[in-house]
Amino acid sequence: MCASRSIPTANGPRASVLLEPAPCEPRTVSALALSVRITLAEQRLELSRGGSLWKSYAVSTAKNGAGERSGSHQTPRGRHLIRAKIGAGAPIGTVFRGRRPTGEIYSEELARAHPGRDWILTRILWLSGLEVGKNRLGDVDTMRRYIYIHGTPDSTVLGVPGSIGCVRMANATIVELFDLVPAVTPVEIA
Repeated sequence: MCASRSIPTANGPRASVLLEPAPCEPRTVSALALSVRITLAEQRLELSRGGSLWKSYAVSTAKNGAGERSGSHQTPRGRHLIRAKIGAGAPIGTVFRGRRPTGEIYSEELARAHPGRDWILTRILWLSGLEVGKNRLGDVDTMRRYIYIHGTPDSTVLGVPGSIGCVRMANATIVELFDLVPAVTPVEIA
């Protein structure tokens, strides 16, 4: 399986992006051997290389628990892959809305100006489900639910559920993970 590339379909504020398969690129054996496992009970993201635990990070998944339905504000379970990587090279704290940088850098002053905003910062790893009827297609489609692994404000408590479905990580650790994993890396959420 190969990565995808974004093709703009229009210009201006109503522009959309079409994802289409990109040509396959050669990958090293170590890149193919990477996998991610997110454990909801432990609120941990584990990166394995060659089947062995390599790195482990504290995360925060949905405060509403696990679930796959659209509108549930729950974290979907099952087999996924990283469908798209967004934000390469962006400064730490870059604010994203609709997967696009807003031009803002997160600060407490900005947070006070936008109370209640769900902050998506620094990098985005957009997930796509692999199990039809469980986390792919219909009203359980992880990608159509816009479920990401993404950065969060430093004030966010990690290690306990608190998101509205996504997997939140500290900004420094999402940058590290983003730089380590290629698109199409498998992700298991259990």
